[in-house]
Amino acid sequence: MFSPGPPAPPPAEDEGPFEQILLLCLQRILEDEQPTRFLRWAQETLTPLLNREQPDLGPGEDRRLAFLLARAIWNATPLPGQGFRPQPLNAPDDAMPCPCGSRARYGHCCGAIQDAPEMPPDLLWELLLAELGEPLFKQALASGQVPPHLLGLAAERWLMEDKPGRAIALLEALFDGPAAARLDERCEQTLNILCDAYDRRDHWKKKRAFLDRMRAHPCRGLRAAAWQRLCTIHIDEGAFAEAQLAFSQTQREAPDNPGTALLEIALLATQHEDDLARDRALFWRHKLRRSGEEDAGILDFLEQAGRDPQDALMTSQSAIIDARLMDLRDWARAATQRPTPAYHLEPAILEARDDPHPATTPALERDAAGYPDPAPEPRRQMRLLPPHDLAALEAKWHSRFPAPKPRGPQLMPSATSPNPWEERETEEDDWLAFLDRHPEAADSLDILDDLVTAIYIHPDSALPWIARALLVPLLERAQLILARVLPDEDPRTLPWDLADNRPALRLLFRLYLAQTEAGQEEAAVASLHRLLRLNPRDHHGIRADLMNAFLRQGEDQAALALARRFPNDRLVDLAYGEVLALFRQGSSRQAQQALRRAQSQLPLIPRYLTQKRVARPRQREPGPSPASAETAWFYRESMLDVWEAEPGLLEWLRRQAG
Repeated sequence: MFSPGPPAPPPAEDEGPFEQILLLCLQRILEDEQPTRFLRWAQETLTPLLNREQPDLGPGEDRRLAFLLARAIWNATPLPGQGFRPQPLNAPDDAMPCPCGSRARYGHCCGAIQDAPEMPPDLLWELLLAELGEPLFKQALASGQVPPHLLGLAAERWLMEDKPGRAIALLEALFDGPAAARLDERCEQTLNILCDAYDRRDHWKKKRAFLDRMRAHPCRGLRAAAWQRLCTIHIDEGAFAEAQLAFSQTQREAPDNPGTALLEIALLATQHEDDLARDRALFWRHKLRRSGEEDAGILDFLEQAGRDPQDALMTSQSAIIDARLMDLRDWARAATQRPTPAYHLEPAILEARDDPHPATTPALERDAAGYPDPAPEPRRQMRLLPPHDLAALEAKWHSRFPAPKPRGPQLMPSATSPNPWEERETEEDDWLAFLDRHPEAADSLDILDDLVTAIYIHPDSALPWIARALLVPLLERAQLILARVLPDEDPRTLPWDLADNRPALRLLFRLYLAQTEAGQEEAAVASLHRLLRLNPRDHHGIRADLMNAFLRQGEDQAALALARRFPNDRLVDLAYGEVLALFRQGSSRQAQQALRRAQSQLPLIPRYLTQKRVARPRQREPGPSPASAETAWFYRESMLDVWEAEPGLLEWLRRQAG
């Protein structure tokens, strides 16, 4: 799921000296809540630390700074022994010797310092909640002294311990309690943590009800956070109209919030509006810099999004994305820039055999109707082979990569296949380590095929920018390799029946799917033509998509040529696409004949096209048959608008189909 927060910060470096001092002092206080002993300890412990960090301190200044810092920390620390309330120390009498050890009177030493340090109580509470063991942690929450906006830190700790129920109980009491209306924008992150806890328990109804309620909260910042979260939900669901509405509300409530910038880039990039996303990223970066934004993370994200929004989004989510995906992205970014390798073709004569799938595989004709011969002469059938130096590399690769190839034209291996993302016992067995040692693996279509399969399997690939940042470079690399050995004007083919050809054909089919997802219609249709030219038997069924593309573009002659190429096809798109094309060309008798042929094999389609409302049939496993109600429903969903656009067509279909 897309995280609505700001870009992930870089990995934390070692804590600075100030944070070290705070932690040391807090740990000491938790061991012994006696102020005199604490101040004495602080003099002995902090003075050398301060001298090391600030060697320019004058004589006695190190002791004074250590005393003032320790006193400020003590005064702000919630003490477990005092019900988690601070117990500030009274200032010494001016005439008394200064506790810093200078031997001067307090009024002329530390008491004379006007800008003595003060500790923000929230900072001490944050550190305390992280340091307390479970018993004291529960006591702190029960004391009622934890600032409301910091309860999210406690809930986040429970989430990290895989205790979402506790987090939900704590934060529901906060947002439903009597003081809920007084919560302010400091609770924005707490709102997101409660949503994360709901996600852990799959309480999506409770989450939506909570966000709907928070949209009307008196605090503008909390309203914006709720709308922002709703927008991300709609993005995940692919409901972009609703996502745009939620984004507009977010922008209205928080027009200058850096999180709004990230949300807009995500919304645009998810819809593959990359050019607009680049422009908006540069606009936001200029706007935030002018307003004084100092967060380097958000500014760097916007600068990167101005170049590549998809990659920027993947980088911004690195804290919640599998680190191995990030490693694979870095490898692919470098390895795919290598020169294109030279594959070669070897003639391969296939033995004639019976078709194992007569219901779904077309009977091919010699009439190409504008395409290469669908039943090519043996001399045109080729086996695609890699450069000789890749053979040994591919053998080593397969000894490490655990997942087998998908069966047949499917894109995923079986559910019982080994998961390639499981940790390997040694680095020698790890395929990611193998890639680091062998950038030339990007020259192998066989290895590229396995990598794309691995990305498909990974659950994080559901995030669209991961698919774009990882899949597309690998798929485009495969297309370049294939185009070098078999340009579009080459009449030779790569039959799917030859196992050596399958990685290339599967990669090209996946490229078509990626182009379709990105809305790149012209490129997608070109990939369909290329696939059908290379594999005339069309094991992936792309002729259905090509038929629908022809019909949408009004290319009825091309649609009819495609239908003639696959006579008596049981794919609904081919059978009824021919009917539609003939009707639009005014060939009424031929359209009637085509309809009778289609109805004899696929009788449900006319009813599903002509009824005003049709409920979706129950999904069946492992998948619908060509003549099933589910297939008819899917065809209606994808092509009804084209049938409706032709005047009189649906009424004619109703009459002819009885």
